[in-house]
Amino acid sequence: MYFFTADEHYNHPNILKFMPRPFKDITEMNVELIRRNNEVVKKDDFVIHAGDFCWKGSAEFVRNLQKSLIGQHIYLKGSHDNWMNGHYHEIWEKNIEGQHIVVCHYAMRTWGKSHWNSWQLYGHSHGKLESIGKQYDVGVDCNNYYPVSFDRIKEIMSSKENNKGLIKRINET
Repeated sequence: MYFFTADEHYNHPNILKFMPRPFKDITEMNVELIRRNNEVVKKDDFVIHAGDFCWKGSAEFVRNLQKSLIGQHIYLKGSHDNWMNGHYHEIWEKNIEGQHIVVCHYAMRTWGKSHWNSWQLYGHSHGKLESIGKQYDVGVDCNNYYPVSFDRIKEIMSSKENNKGLIKRINET
């Protein structure tokens, strides 16, 4: 199973000033985000983090945080991922159950295979940006502070309009 999330902002005290998150302090937020991940994710599941995972912290803090999360985790760089050094990716693409998915921290106007109704999952906007076509903000602020399963995203996408510029395939008439 695949899960998607973004904008956790672990260890970022100012996020509680910028967003009306229901936590008394950053420690409570960190603990609750870990709990919610571990409530739904199993050890063999993949979790794609679309940026802004962790603000700052020692290498030991980040390692301990990552070890506390159940699942296999893939981290994309966001605008506040100061902990990432060296090798990182900004875009992740995969076909899951025949559906092409593009994940990036930022919402895009067009993306890989968007003209064939691929999906684009993003964060960064904390629910303040309207999606276009088959896009969805997977940020924790939009999803009750939980990662979103592929199955849930399938449900959401089924009611969204087609992407702009959709090209029908030859066998579709």
